[in-house]
Amino acid sequence: MSLIGTLARLEAVESGHAQPLATVRHRHLSDRPLVLVPLTTAGEAGAPLGALVGTDPERPRLLAVPQPRDRELRFGFLAELADAVLPYLEGYVSEVEPAEQSATDPETGKKVKVEVELCADAPQLIVPSRAGAEYVRLLGRSMRFRRTAEQDPETPFPAPPRVPLLGRWLTHYGERGRVPGSALLLTATELLGRHWATGQSSLEDQHLGALLAWVDAPAGETGAAAALRAELDRDDEGQLRCPPAGPATDPAFDNKLLAPAVERYDRARQLLAEAADGEAADRLLGELHGAEEAVRRLLLSQLRPTWDAVWRTVGLLRELAPGARVAERWTRDRWSFTGHRDRVAAGEPPQPRRDDAVTAARKLAARESAQAQLEAQEALDDPLVMAGRRLAGEAFAAQVVEVTMAWTESKRPSPRPLLTVRTDDTPHLAERVKVFRSLDGKPQSAEFVRYEEDGSAVLRLLDRMGRAREPAEGSVPEKGDLITWTLFEHEQRTGAGLPEPEDTPWTHGGPPRTDPESPDPVTPEDLL
Repeated sequence: MSLIGTLARLEAVESGHAQPLATVRHRHLSDRPLVLVPLTTAGEAGAPLGALVGTDPERPRLLAVPQPRDRELRFGFLAELADAVLPYLEGYVSEVEPAEQSATDPETGKKVKVEVELCADAPQLIVPSRAGAEYVRLLGRSMRFRRTAEQDPETPFPAPPRVPLLGRWLTHYGERGRVPGSALLLTATELLGRHWATGQSSLEDQHLGALLAWVDAPAGETGAAAALRAELDRDDEGQLRCPPAGPATDPAFDNKLLAPAVERYDRARQLLAEAADGEAADRLLGELHGAEEAVRRLLLSQLRPTWDAVWRTVGLLRELAPGARVAERWTRDRWSFTGHRDRVAAGEPPQPRRDDAVTAARKLAARESAQAQLEAQEALDDPLVMAGRRLAGEAFAAQVVEVTMAWTESKRPSPRPLLTVRTDDTPHLAERVKVFRSLDGKPQSAEFVRYEEDGSAVLRLLDRMGRAREPAEGSVPEKGDLITWTLFEHEQRTGAGLPEPEDTPWTHGGPPRTDPESPDPVTPEDLL
């Protein structure tokens, strides 16, 4: 955590209210996101119990599994989830715009620009917490390898037709959610935690109700008191008034309300199966429907507070103006969505359970580069974030006190003006250390030359001044200009190239297997 973040938490403790960590919104928010609030059973990892899903805050769609141990009911839940989510995703695949992309010419081997389709927008999925995002990934892993009756008529437990397709999409969103700065899959707790500091730990911030209590406390109440009430306050029946953000449930709810309701449902189902005549069957069928409806009401009572909290989070974030570089990161998300759309349309197989060595290395390198780029862009977009980098010695604000023109000693001299600047910051400068400033949205670099006796620093500009002997207009700062320089690069360099997967050396496992029947071993995580 940065020094600014630590100070903000201390101020939050002292004042009793959350303190801002940003002056702009650093994540893209769709005009019509899809919110998913999942719920799972205790004691069986990943077993679906219910969910609220939809794009309308006032009209969520409730999905429920009255008996989570029943395989048929689980498949019914997954089929309903596919019916709710896939139309939303598919609503973005057809509206496209032309874009250019680099490609290798097969004849010359050179990089050329080709025109391709890019989806004009992309669907956005929002879940309450980090655990919810992990559950999305787990759902995708368990669904994308399911066989349908159409694919394999002899499969013992065929999945509903569109379940594997939803699994592929959820897997893509789960993987994309691990890329720093991506906004295809967002969590409400991390959205709030990125923009406000509370007086509690980051682990306590995973409780969405408590986090919201700090950020948007009721009138006349401190955030600390409201958060404590959100975590502990119970009604006359001993149930939490603000249930957990999911997917786990409260033990008191499981033991006192859910278990008896599920038991009633099981008993009604068993009696219906044993009914001897039609009149008794009709009566028992009504009891079964009543028992199922009772389970649905209980699940809705646990899910609706979290559903409302997620939309309240979205409303709070929309009050912040987006950062200047948020749109650029969203464009990369659109490329990611378009690429997966094309792979699905081309009939490519599902994502493997485990990545091969080259793919894993590429993902790791891409995430590291995205993290560095995100940190740089947030600082450039937000003065409050930049202040943290200045306190850490990674940037400094300086006023130009003198400009001395100089040129390189070559046949074709290039301008290398010297800037004498004065700053009250304490950057980590050493001889020939490069610093950067933003010039028309692009980085202009300079190098540190020396400190003068009066404490001012001398910098030498290195680029972005044109090809002529005289610098281009506006490319050299003028005396009196106040400029923020950074010691970190604004754009990340690409790393060394990696071999193709089929050229993986034996030291890293060799080429990946291509057997479609058993791409890699099945693990317990693959089965809900």
